[in-house]
Amino acid sequence: MGKKSVRENKNIYFESREALGLTRAQASELIGTISESRLEKLETEKTLVHPEDVIDMANAYKRPELCNYYCTHECRIGKDTVPEVKVSSLSEIVLGMLSALNSLDSQKTKLIEITADGVISDDELKDFVEIQKQLDNIDMTVESLKIWMANMIADGKINGKKLKELQK
Repeated sequence: MGKKSVRENKNIYFESREALGLTRAQASELIGTISESRLEKLETEKTLVHPEDVIDMANAYKRPELCNYYCTHECRIGKDTVPEVKVSSLSEIVLGMLSALNSLDSQKTKLIEITADGVISDDELKDFVEIQKQLDNIDMTVESLKIWMANMIADGKINGKKLKELQK
């Protein structure tokens, strides 16, 4: 097990490797596609990380949330289009989903009224924005559930092969 760095302002990739107690050499071997020198450059932000690097680190470190981090913080497209998801417990995710669905359920008639004519008028805009916020909350909880599932699969707590079979 390598010594912990005393460096301040470590990026998420650096912290993820260190959390496993791996040296860069060990991490490079575990990842299999990133050399030790490239890993050092990625961790010290001397070079830009590529999406395939993040996927490989996320898989090796068993940290699927690294992909969401990359999309929301480093990808030019994702920064504007992908919601940042916080890792949560299953109970928090389910309660958040139920809350968002209940709120949307109470606004469903309003949504039908607003959109029935295919036009959102100025006087309907405020209600539409509120409904859109509820839909965004649902999207966030779905994404959070996906990351939770990926973490459970990575940790061996859910059989990933069986899950994929059932999803077909």
